[in-house]
Amino acid sequence: MSDLPSKISITEEGPREGFQIEEAAIAIEDKIRLIDALGSTGVSSIQVCSFVSPRLVPGWADADAVAAGFTPQSDVNYTALWFNQKGLERALQFVDRLSLLGCIHVCASEAFSMSNLNRSRHENLEAMREQTRAHQNAGVSVDKISVMAAFGCNFAGDIEPSSAVEAVEDAMAIADEHDASIQEIALADTMGWATPGLTTRVIAEVRSRWPDMPIRLHLHDTRGLAIANASSALSLGVERFDSTVGGLGGCPFAKHKGAAGNIATEELVLLAEESGVSTGIDIEAMIAAGHLAESIIGRTLPSAVLRGGSLDRFRAKARDKQAW
Repeated sequence: MSDLPSKISITEEGPREGFQIEEAAIAIEDKIRLIDALGSTGVSSIQVCSFVSPRLVPGWADADAVAAGFTPQSDVNYTALWFNQKGLERALQFVDRLSLLGCIHVCASEAFSMSNLNRSRHENLEAMREQTRAHQNAGVSVDKISVMAAFGCNFAGDIEPSSAVEAVEDAMAIADEHDASIQEIALADTMGWATPGLTTRVIAEVRSRWPDMPIRLHLHDTRGLAIANASSALSLGVERFDSTVGGLGGCPFAKHKGAAGNIATEELVLLAEESGVSTGIDIEAMIAAGHLAESIIGRTLPSAVLRGGSLDRFRAKARDKQAW
């Protein structure tokens, strides 16, 4: 039985997720051009950069310059990503331009935690305790839990839905210790292991434990199933998604060279709107931003909608022909 929402909220992560994995250096002004183009598409939230180690993620060595350079739109929420105290301190320099959102990051796979964060499960939980305290001391609320590798792992293999639940339980315990009010649980298919059936099972298990907590999905399209997984999630009433224009990005710590990035924003918009679910996003403007992204990185992106165009465009052409 379908339980489609009337509308969904999409966070555009193309700049942050996309530029971190490109081998060639991307100019600061080009990163800013894409952020500003995305700000005019109707998207409500854009993750613009990562405040992370330039040694580990050289694509974001210029995060401070990018955060200072884009032109904010009044109706767009701009965010960034960080994983430690130094990253938080850098982000705090842009509190007038960025919405600083505290998050407890956990992994359903300890092997991926070692690859991505260089921390064991226990070490990461201790780090998250320290980070939660640091956020609260800095006046940054901690209201989100993010579970990496929630559907599978290139290092550990299949991940049982119960492991995702256990990871959330770890994070909830930290939130309780610090009186943090969690407002959403984000489930990340970091390495593209999710299938429609597995997506359904993981969401069901998380909801069985926290039935009233909103779920966000962060889907990678490594094996071409991201749009099918999003469809399954929509049918379950999931209202929050991350995506990247054109399908930019990928996880540099997944050790899967050449894998596709996230679900393409314009593909997710097409799926939702054609299903009667509002996104508030101008798909033609998003497609234009996708072509801009392609010109910046110098290669074709995996989005099928960038090649095929929107259905509304072809409906308009058909109407024009009929009018003649």
